[in-house]
Parts: sequence; C-alpha cells; structure tokens
Amino acid sequence: MAWRSSGGSNRDLIENLFRNGMIKHLEVKEAFLKVDRAHYAPSHPYDDSPQPIGHHATISAPHMHASAVENLLPFLTPSPARPAPRALDIGSGSGYLTHVMAELVGGGGGAVVGVEHIAPLRDMGERNMRKSEDGRRLLDAGRVRFVVGDGRRGWVDTEGGGLKGEGGKWDAIHVGAAAAEVHPELLAQLASPGRMFIPVDDELGGGDQHVWCVDKDGEGVVTKRRLFGVRYVPLTDPPSE
Repeated sequence: MAWRSSGGSNRDLIENLFRNGMIKHLEVKEAFLKVDRAHYAPSHPYDDSPQPIGHHATISAPHMHASAVENLLPFLTPSPARPAPRALDIGSGSGYLTHVMAELVGGGGGAVVGVEHIAPLRDMGERNMRKSEDGRRLLDAGRVRFVVGDGRRGWVDTEGGGLKGEGGKWDAIHVGAAAAEVHPELLAQLASPGRMFIPVDDELGGGDQHVWCVDKDGEGVVTKRRLFGVRYVPLTDPPSE
C-alpha cells in the first residue's frame, strides 16, 4: 500500500491521514478525531491496516474508511437542500464507520443505520459505540441504529422510530463488503440525488474487485465511476460457523 499513516494515538493516526492526503476536508478530520478507533479495533487500533473482528469479518484500514467518507461527504453533511441527511452503512461490523458518519450528519434530524447480516456483529457495533459518551448520546438520541438484515437488499424501516424519512430513501449508502453487482434494491433505495460507495467484483472474474462511486441525480439518472482496486470480504449470506 502506498499510504501508511499509522500512529501512536488516535490523534497521531488522524493527523497522519490528513498529512498524507487521505483525509482532505477539515470536517472529516474533526469527525474522525471524535471517534477513538481503540473502541472498535481488537488490537493495535492506531495501525493503518485492516484487522479481523471475528465471524469472518474485518474492520477496514483507516485510510479506506477515510476514502469512503471523503467520497460520500457531500451527501453526509447537512445543507439547505438536505437538512437531515440519512445514511446507510452496510456491513457495519465493528461500528466504527457508522459512528464517524453519524458525527457528520448533524443533529438536525439526520441519522445513520448500520446493517449487519450476523447478529453478534450487530451487537458488537452497538456495544462498541456505547464505550464513549458521544456514542451513547448518538444511540440514545436515535441518530444511530444497528439492525440485522441482508445488506444486498438495503434496509427499509418498517418499525418507524423517526428513521423512515422522505420515501424511505438514503442520501448516502456505504457498502463495506464486496458485492457481486450494484444490487437493484440498493440502487432503488438511493435518494435523488444520492451517492453510493460500493466495492464490486469485476465482471471478468479472477477475484479482482474495484470500488465504484454510484451517483443518482435529481432526475433519477444513474452514473458510475470506478475508483480503485480493493480486497474486501464478500457481501453474501452469513457464513456457517
């Protein structure tokens, strides 16, 4: 990897990501500084590397999380046109990125839902968030919610709770596992305008994957940009233990 931003503390890690250009915007830097990765990574939390968290899942390297947030940023932060952004974090795993995204959507009604297909990982995400005062506040205020579901189908709020939003659409969708395709259900749940950050298996096979930035404009027209190659665990059925 060209980017190595490991540090001796959470601040060191984030400052290095910023210095190396992986974090570009000050609001992204501030959001990451508010979320201590030590609450989410099982060991060596300030290394710029992925780590296993059990159940065949990983917490991605910090530079990958930074890239995801930087690409989704225009759809995560409040604006006059989008005063209460709604974000979906599929494959929420440790809950780290879900928390960072929640710091960005603002307190004016914005919300983030983390979706996991493995119940113990869903529980882990919420448990990790409750390790910090900020995390507990976001959860108790209903600005973050963790659910169990098939991420390939997105998530539709059938229970209410203030997360239903306009038409049940999501302004920003982050997918933290490699999809076989840009699943139609996810595309249908993307707001107009909205953006999705999703790793996808290459059509030619061979095990290669690339991250795609999928945009839907105000008229519902979809465009896709291939960003860079990655190596993610698959977005699939829960593994058999």
